[in-house]
Amino acid sequence: MNDKRLRIGFIPLCDATALIVAVDKGFTAAEGLDVELVREVSWSNVRDKLNIGLFDAAHLIAPVAIASSLGLGHVKVPIVAPFGLGVNGNAITVSPELYAAIAAAADGDIVDPMISARALARVVASRKARGQEPLTFGMTFPFSTHNYHLRFWMAAGGVDPDEDVRMIVLPPPYMVESLANKHVDAFCVGAPWNSVAVDLGIGYILHLVSEILSRAAEKVLAVRASWSQEHPDMLRRLIRAHGRAAAFVEDAANRDEVAAMLAAPNRIGASAEVIRRALDGRLKVTPDGTVRASDRYLLIGHKGAARPDPAQAAWLYAQMVRWGQAPYSDEMLAAAKAVWRPDLYDAALPGENVTVPGEPADGIGAFTGPAFDADDIKGHLAAWKIRR
Repeated sequence: MNDKRLRIGFIPLCDATALIVAVDKGFTAAEGLDVELVREVSWSNVRDKLNIGLFDAAHLIAPVAIASSLGLGHVKVPIVAPFGLGVNGNAITVSPELYAAIAAAADGDIVDPMISARALARVVASRKARGQEPLTFGMTFPFSTHNYHLRFWMAAGGVDPDEDVRMIVLPPPYMVESLANKHVDAFCVGAPWNSVAVDLGIGYILHLVSEILSRAAEKVLAVRASWSQEHPDMLRRLIRAHGRAAAFVEDAANRDEVAAMLAAPNRIGASAEVIRRALDGRLKVTPDGTVRASDRYLLIGHKGAARPDPAQAAWLYAQMVRWGQAPYSDEMLAAAKAVWRPDLYDAALPGENVTVPGEPADGIGAFTGPAFDADDIKGHLAAWKIRR
């Protein structure tokens, strides 16, 4: 049994659902674990408290686990990710003005990310010709999926994210206010904050990130590699509790209970109705009530999302290299892949390692470009005209 309280940090986002349910529904207690959840505002806070040992584990944005392990942008602290808390779940939300400009510049349906990206390029060029300020896009962290998703999308249409627009860092809960105050023209963030902006009438969801990458690792349950070695039994029990929680969330009959649990002020602190829409993958994308549904919007447990896939880590490392955040080396690629630990998942949840039909063969499923080869990062980078 556990002889100490585990402190686990999280950010108020819907992809913390399995963690919150594991604790608040009593699944961690059933495993003999005493867990205190600590609500944080920024990813740098979560990373730093995990790295120095103030947190035993954390709800962590996937690229931060890699960056910490490689010593990029901060001190080097090896991290392991034995459980995936969420695949997909982000969306790109734009101001009404930018939405209208993109729609006017498009040569087709802007639900298609290539059409919207090319339309954005026309908007950017027009603004530049008229001497206007560059558009400003908010994302949650330099080493974030949000940063890479925005860059992947806009670069596909010919927009250079470092030359043609401004990219700024904002904590997730501050995105909506920043759009309302016109400090940003758009942002990429996880649920429920895109929906909150739409409900307030100040934003339009342009894309679910699952339309850009059909399988994008988003958040992981992260622990220090040293902690995992010192507490292997505790980690197994923590993974088992998360497996039970993910299965509970998957059952649609439990969604109202889950949404109410997450709506608590000390958890996500948004309306249960907005959270329920995110969990169901039914998002209101325009203030007039247009709904877009996707069974891929946020994967928590289902479609094999909880089992860590090292190909996802390789894709994220490739984006770090593409955008000048990291050098390329075979050793760094191997170290990035080693952060994802399907072996620890399989040891805790035997029999759940199953191939899921209908998922992208390369593990990513990007809307453009060649299939991703996790062992050929140089080939992946050579396919893109815009890169650092």
